[in-house]
Amino acid sequence: MSGVARGRGVAVTGMGLVTPAGIGVAENWRRVLSGVSAGATDPELKGERVDISCRVPGFDPTAELGRRTAWKLDRFTQLAVVGARQAVADSGLDTGSWDCTRVGVVIGNSLGGAATLEKQLRTYSEGTPEDVSALMIPMSMVNMVAGYVAMDLRIHGPSLVTATACASGASAIGTAREWLLSGLCDVVLAGGTESAISPGTLNGLSRMGALSGRTDEPGAASRPFAADRDGFVAGEGAAILVLERCADATARGARRYADIAGFSATSDAHHATAPHPRGEGLARALRAALDDAGVLPDEVEHVNAHGTSTPMNDLTEARALHSVLGDRAAVSSTKGVTGHTLAAAGAVEAAYTALALYHGAVPPTANVRSLDPAIDVDIDVVTGSARHRRMSVAASTSLGFGGHNAALVLTAAA
Repeated sequence: MSGVARGRGVAVTGMGLVTPAGIGVAENWRRVLSGVSAGATDPELKGERVDISCRVPGFDPTAELGRRTAWKLDRFTQLAVVGARQAVADSGLDTGSWDCTRVGVVIGNSLGGAATLEKQLRTYSEGTPEDVSALMIPMSMVNMVAGYVAMDLRIHGPSLVTATACASGASAIGTAREWLLSGLCDVVLAGGTESAISPGTLNGLSRMGALSGRTDEPGAASRPFAADRDGFVAGEGAAILVLERCADATARGARRYADIAGFSATSDAHHATAPHPRGEGLARALRAALDDAGVLPDEVEHVNAHGTSTPMNDLTEARALHSVLGDRAAVSSTKGVTGHTLAAAGAVEAAYTALALYHGAVPPTANVRSLDPAIDVDIDVVTGSARHRRMSVAASTSLGFGGHNAALVLTAAA
């Protein structure tokens, strides 16, 4: 491990996960290792062209947050607030004694309160202006999730939302890392959230050809890198990480799941919704993140890939990964289990990458019977069952509409 320079790393000392794989870290990790998909027929989409999704199972916002808080928040914010509370509790930090002016919040989101906005616009069109909720705007605004997390935990440092489509969660973690390394904050809650499973949003994605049409077998519809993949299954969820400088985490005796050692982001400048066919932008982001971490390509043992289960993404991402890493790294896409949680995906998958290093296990890619022969490079896609092995370096890659690319490099805590 001579190539690893840990001086610019920040430690992951707490996690909150509210995803289709479950509520809480333990349940998420068990489900992801099992390789059992969360895809299911969605009663709220009955009669729609695509009626399958990956929802958070058993999430009761009133029970989690109380009625007075839950009713004024859109679901994407509810998920994030619960995830943030989990993450702080998991970290062992005492919110009563920390310097709240030195704590920051940065959360990735893309579509905001799309379901609330859709519902209220329908109310307006079918009723009168007085029928529209006075909370429509604060419930639907993208930035409000960071604001509400800060309010809930009495955080007075900087707060913002990163919006780089499906790379938003990874962008948030990269931004948080820079806040810590620059000295702007001592603790940052970073991650991503999305809950936009509504008829309008899903019909828009379906019309683009992004969604799987395998509605007769929802549990097998998300199949990244498979020969017969036909699109992603829309999911919802939130992942919030507590990040601290490694020295600070060590000084207080905190558990470190892993360290965020490197980050980079690039733009394809190619197409609104399609990645560069050779994955050049993602390859540049991954190389730069490795340089930032002081890690050599042949030291990377695992990649949690963006792996959306769309024909174009998986092919171009495979090319990008191979061009940088060759075929040595064990590649997984946990979207086979969770579906595509959109803006939350980069944070959810960064959390799973940290857990892979912490527990010494690589999750399988669900539903893959045979790899796509059109993928014209060799990558080691993990299928069937988890691989258990100790690892020192892993990466997580994310792509988003607009040509956004982000790469995180994580290392096992020293």
